[in-house]
Amino acid sequence: MTHSADLDAPPARPEVESLRAYSAPLEGRRGLLRLDFNENTVGPSPHVVAAIRAIPADQYAIYPEYDGLREAVLANLALPLAPSQIGLFNGVDAAIHAIFHAYGARGDTLLTTSPTFGYYSPCAQMQGMAIEAIPYHLPDFAFPLVEIRAALGQGPRLLLICNPNNPTGTRLAPERILEFAATAAQTLVVVDELYEAFTGDSVLPVADFAATPNLLVLRSLAKTAGLAGLRIGFAIGAAAVIDRISRVVGPYDINSFAVTAALAALADQPYVDGYVAEVRRARHWLVQQLRGAGVRHHAGGGNYLLIWPERPAEQVEQRLRQQGILVRSMADKPLIAGSLRVSIGTLEQMGQFWAAYAAI
Repeated sequence: MTHSADLDAPPARPEVESLRAYSAPLEGRRGLLRLDFNENTVGPSPHVVAAIRAIPADQYAIYPEYDGLREAVLANLALPLAPSQIGLFNGVDAAIHAIFHAYGARGDTLLTTSPTFGYYSPCAQMQGMAIEAIPYHLPDFAFPLVEIRAALGQGPRLLLICNPNNPTGTRLAPERILEFAATAAQTLVVVDELYEAFTGDSVLPVADFAATPNLLVLRSLAKTAGLAGLRIGFAIGAAAVIDRISRVVGPYDINSFAVTAALAALADQPYVDGYVAEVRRARHWLVQQLRGAGVRHHAGGGNYLLIWPERPAEQVEQRLRQQGILVRSMADKPLIAGSLRVSIGTLEQMGQFWAAYAAI
């Protein structure tokens, strides 16, 4: 008798067979100071917690409803857009996946920068796309403006820009993004703005989706409002583009808890503003300590910075973990190998980090 383990499972598409699953070391992080994934380090607004606790148990059995969520996003943004211009997703990762699913095909090209957020490339690979990743300019990781302009002339299907960029913190002026969209009408220009609140680099206040319907902006409540564990993300753009990327996701991808939390978080902007202000104070303080101690570092935009320790980065990462502090080694990232990415939390938390780091 042949056991099922002895049989070969049916193969997937060739693109999937050659794909390495995207994963991150997210287990065993509870109870530690989490400075490794750029999350909100204090949790959501008390109004969010109260709203979730108030959900009646009988509603757990009901499929989620999204009425009012798009309108709440618009009210929070305070921009003259229509609800049809807001896409709802199970986190921005799901939005990114949907964009590639809707727009990427074998033979198409993804144009992006390097190093950048690691999920863009596997999404392109699973569609059979070619990837052109243009390096940032050393020593200060300046945006490769000339090279991107030239590459856009070749007609890539997608241009994906993380602004500010994770992990280099590189900031790109909104005017340059509008230029890209205007000069490459057949390219979908996607701007990942998960970290814009910390430095104010958003293209949304100056975007005209009627003039540049090929521009799409991604936002999240994970980094600022503390909802990373609930998974909620938004795409903002021309209604026709939102419609297309929404066709390739399930009808109930966002759960009711995330919807309730998002509504409460969007209604409590002062809480988010207070957290962002605290992160900026803590960031300034930490940069001063690094400069004073002569530690090589790079601080651009976003709620994170890069540090190059004198000892091997992986060794320092482990020593910090032993003291209950998590940071992220950039050992596998081009241009920044040997560095640690350190997320910025509160002033008290960064004091804890600095005391531990300085003692290593």
